[in-house]
Amino acid sequence: MPLRTSWSQDNCPIARAADIFGDPWSLLVLREVFMGNKRFEGIKKALAVADNILSERLRRLIDAGVLVARPYSAGARPRNEYHLTAAGTDALPVLHAMVGWAQRHTESPSGKILRIICANCGSEADSGTGCRSCGTELTVETTVWEHPRTPGRLIELNGPG
Repeated sequence: MPLRTSWSQDNCPIARAADIFGDPWSLLVLREVFMGNKRFEGIKKALAVADNILSERLRRLIDAGVLVARPYSAGARPRNEYHLTAAGTDALPVLHAMVGWAQRHTESPSGKILRIICANCGSEADSGTGCRSCGTELTVETTVWEHPRTPGRLIELNGPG
């Protein structure tokens, strides 16, 4: 029995998007893959999530066409890496909007923030879609993050793989 109602067939696009991204684990998995954390064990460690929860979220993101699983190991237990699809990379402005909202309306316990930086000019972006300094559209190719977990280190984002 499903844990919640499916909104995948709803006329409202917000409901359909919530059907895919409407649980925190899915958004956090997406963040990890954008940051280059593509393997089950790495994602599990970063999120401190149970195997069954992570497996289910990965399956749902694959079924929705946001991620694709690619084998990287053959053997007794095949293993996959998870890569963003074009639909997955199109979610970047959504994550950026959430970053902006949270940094304006919630307080970071550590005082650290996630910095969205234009790789083209080096300016910190205050919007999820474009750099106000040079006008560059913020995509996986033109954006780097400085995550509170790794201050001082710029993270190149991963695109479709």
